[in-house]
Amino acid sequence: MDKKELAVQYKHSGYNCAQAVISAYADELGIDLETARALGAGFGAGMGTMGATCGALCGAQIGGAAICIDLKGVTTGRMLCSCDDCVANAVEIVGGLL
Repeated sequence: MDKKELAVQYKHSGYNCAQAVISAYADELGIDLETARALGAGFGAGMGTMGATCGALCGAQIGGAAICIDLKGVTTGRMLCSCDDCVANAVEIVGGLL
């Protein structure tokens, strides 16, 4: 089962969207499912359950923040993607969606 299928399975098992995304990457993030669910708890149905910002995107950002250190190469000394490149990539992704 790939990460997308796993996240959808979590969503159908009662997790909110943010929890489902974070939980799919729990192993890589070095956290257990309980911690993953706690991290995403406030982002169901959008930020603060207000239906605004997508909970799945919030979950992706929470998971992404945990791997930012890897992208910058803080622990390995090998930068994979600079902050400027991450910002540019995010703009490209958003531009492709609009």
